[in-house]
Amino acid sequence: MQRKKIIRITTADISLNSLLKGQLKFLNQYFEVVGVAKDTGILQRVREREGIRVIDAPLERPISLLKDLRALWFLYRLFRKEKPWCVHANTPKGSLLAMMTAWFAKVPHRIYTVTGLRYQGAHGKFRFILKTMERLSCLFASNVIPEGQGVLQCLKYDKITNKPLQVLHYGNINGKDTTFFSCANTIKTAIPSILGKQFTPNGLSISEARSLIRNKLEYTKDDFVFIFIGRLVNDKGLGELADAMKMIEDRNMSIKLLLIGELDGEDDSLKKEKLDYLMHSKSITYLGVQADIRPYLLISDVLVFPSYREGFPNVPIEAGALGLPAIVTNINGSNEIIKEGVNGKIIQAPLDKNGNLVNDITNELYTTMLWFYHHPEECKRMGENAITLVHEHYEQKDVWKALLEMYNSL
Repeated sequence: MQRKKIIRITTADISLNSLLKGQLKFLNQYFEVVGVAKDTGILQRVREREGIRVIDAPLERPISLLKDLRALWFLYRLFRKEKPWCVHANTPKGSLLAMMTAWFAKVPHRIYTVTGLRYQGAHGKFRFILKTMERLSCLFASNVIPEGQGVLQCLKYDKITNKPLQVLHYGNINGKDTTFFSCANTIKTAIPSILGKQFTPNGLSISEARSLIRNKLEYTKDDFVFIFIGRLVNDKGLGELADAMKMIEDRNMSIKLLLIGELDGEDDSLKKEKLDYLMHSKSITYLGVQADIRPYLLISDVLVFPSYREGFPNVPIEAGALGLPAIVTNINGSNEIIKEGVNGKIIQAPLDKNGNLVNDITNELYTTMLWFYHHPEECKRMGENAITLVHEHYEQKDVWKALLEMYNSL
């Protein structure tokens, strides 16, 4: 019996590679899965790892009339040729083009997973354009899946679509492999990459592993380490985090901040003085982009994630799986993963529903960071709760099963 064909499409291959890792291989057991994205150099890696056919498509993230028309024609011809049973997209630009062309190509099932709402941080004409793009994506889709309850409520509040909306499982597009994101597996598979291949982690305890990596970073066992993982830009709350750390430094406390992520020198970049402080403060260590973040989560005490807007962020889940409580803002996704006083603390959202910056979160961020520093037992309790909640809500196999059940219900 011939398997039904599903085309999974993202604007660029990096999303297929990271956001859908393992999921495509799982689905390929039940369907013929084809991955479509712009090849930036890793599309073939996706093909080899997931065991699926991949197609390079001329998709671009920025809005460009001529390039977008070319992409529309490419996708229309592709869908007419491939005759998929379902086209499923989950990045804003790729989803718009995919849903439109799949509708015109008479694809029976057109699924749009809304992973975030870019218009939330935009203003004026650009905000209107982005909201219109979302409305069109939902209009041409046969099924709209918000990644979380917060995104679902925003789609309703902003009147983006009146179609039935369904969040799969507890939310998140791919869940997490809790075996991979565990202390034991981190010690076994990730520590040697930092301490050298000649290092053997056999029999190493968590406290011993923490001590070895902390020594490598010139941290002591008494240092209280906050960690931030993400792009170093304004709308991730890095400006406020820099100001909060300055206030902490003035008190001469043994608090450190570990930064991991990409420096974005284009849109939404940090002010020079704040970036200079983050790069040169003795209390802050910047490690750039890291292929494996697990060792750094292992040696940290609390995740600090003061983002302005998210869809359903992965970092608080990954941190929670390794036993870290988190400080997050009261925004989509973050306030679903973190339960106040259970596995972390929630501070006010910087933006209102219209995308205006209305709250300076610096002082609340500062006082919350100090609270964790002064309450190590509560920090430990919340970290233990974090592991339990990730296992209960975001285990990868459970997320995949919910997705498979959704496909089978169509």
